[in-house]
Amino acid sequence: MLIAVASRDGREINQHFGHADRFLVYDVNETEVKLVDEKKFERYCTYDQDHPMRAPVLKAIADSLGECHAVVCAQIGPGPQMELEQLGIETFVADGPIKPMLMELSKLL
Repeated sequence: MLIAVASRDGREINQHFGHADRFLVYDVNETEVKLVDEKKFERYCTYDQDHPMRAPVLKAIADSLGECHAVVCAQIGPGPQMELEQLGIETFVADGPIKPMLMELSKLL
């Protein structure tokens, strides 16, 4: 199963969903976590108070991650979390080393 991760350094889950301009995509199975892709896109958060909900940007992110079963990030606001889930992508908040965390998460999915 494919899982997207927000990470600044490629080792830890350590980035807020809205601050990420890329997601690392991992293929996760019972025995292995393997990096298979990197998806780059416009950041969801712009700190623009006149446009706090950026549905077109979120839709583009969701489309880019369309094959992913889930997104894992250090934080995510309730608005984008609900919108992603409506688009069929589960969201999880976690932190720590990517590979062990994804192995544990895969047991729940």
